[in-house]
Amino acid sequence: MALVVQKYGGTSVGDVERIRNVARRILNTKNQGHEVVVVVSAMAGETDKLIRLAQQVIPSPDEREMDVLISTGEQVSIALLAIALKAMGADAKSYLGFQIKIATDSAFGKARIAGIESEKVLNDLKNGRIVVVAGFQGVDESDNITTLGRGGSDTTAVAIAAALKADVCEIYTDVEGVYTTDPNICPKARKLSKISYDEMLEMASLGAKVLQIRSVEFAKKYDVPIHVRSSFNDNPGTIVCKEDKEMERVVVSGVTYNKNEAKIEVMRVPDVPGMAAKIFKPIADANIVVDMIIQTSSTEKGCADVAFTVPKSDFTKTLQIVKEIIKGFGGKEVKFNEDIAKVSIVGVGMRSHSNVATQMFSALAEEGINIQMISTSEIKISCIIDSKYTELAVRALHDAFGLDKPPMTEEK
Repeated sequence: MALVVQKYGGTSVGDVERIRNVARRILNTKNQGHEVVVVVSAMAGETDKLIRLAQQVIPSPDEREMDVLISTGEQVSIALLAIALKAMGADAKSYLGFQIKIATDSAFGKARIAGIESEKVLNDLKNGRIVVVAGFQGVDESDNITTLGRGGSDTTAVAIAAALKADVCEIYTDVEGVYTTDPNICPKARKLSKISYDEMLEMASLGAKVLQIRSVEFAKKYDVPIHVRSSFNDNPGTIVCKEDKEMERVVVSGVTYNKNEAKIEVMRVPDVPGMAAKIFKPIADANIVVDMIIQTSSTEKGCADVAFTVPKSDFTKTLQIVKEIIKGFGGKEVKFNEDIAKVSIVGVGMRSHSNVATQMFSALAEEGINIQMISTSEIKISCIIDSKYTELAVRALHDAFGLDKPPMTEEK
């Protein structure tokens, strides 16, 4: 007998019939003798519908009240799933985030989990009950409802799995696992049988939408194996786990892309100590995550040009902050570009293989794709390019590293 946490995304519970299918899958796991905790997202499209409703009242709604509003999507889905399970003869009980309780900070819209009280859930499991928990939400110290940001139900599921010391966290979605790249762009994309936490962290941060990055951080920290699977069939998916020696034989595991970034350039900034802090501290204070940063010599003596990228959703806010900042030190100009994309290659094998960057840059050059910015880590290389070349770049890199061919370890 194992303790299994299962998470079902919005498409998996998109209508009543799909909710019944999910209920049957849960019951099958329960009937195999396992203890089951289920985390559920809002039904597909419901969160966006609620956001649009609020924006009809005012374009920029109050963040606290937005969390109160959009958290209701999960309340509907957990209730319907519990009703379906009970109709099939199961003992099931649904809980909202504040009821179990999932404690978070007060960063509305992107709260972080601080802890989970597991006693209530463990008691239910002991009594043979299936526990259904609302994903995406929690409660802060002042009893305000909070939400965890897009994809937050993944984080809820892994955090609960960690708190309960579950044997596995199964993430059910509309794809069969983690692929070498987006199959919608590259038909040659191949499903991976397993991937390391570090590789998945990089892929999630670089645009892969299979798992939210914070869920992978939790999994790595607490050593929770994640099994990414489809809720529409019984095929094995992708295991996200600790790195092993076989993984290092594969130089590049995947190619990712992200069109949801914008570039801002602050021109002719005084090239003196502390200037970078003056630029980026107010941005950080506004809870805006800066990704790539490049500083270069300016055409004006004693000055530098600073370029960086932020999520498109934060672009307007960041631009306003930057324009206010440069008034304080005589900055000359701010340039920006929203028509960019970030393409990246990821693989733990990069640590022990040379010429990977050269191979990547050559593949892009052969397609006439210009690189605007470059960022690297031990296991990834990212390039900012014009967004119109995104699909071409992804396919070129996928071919350049032979990702359509399974490694020898999988062929066996």
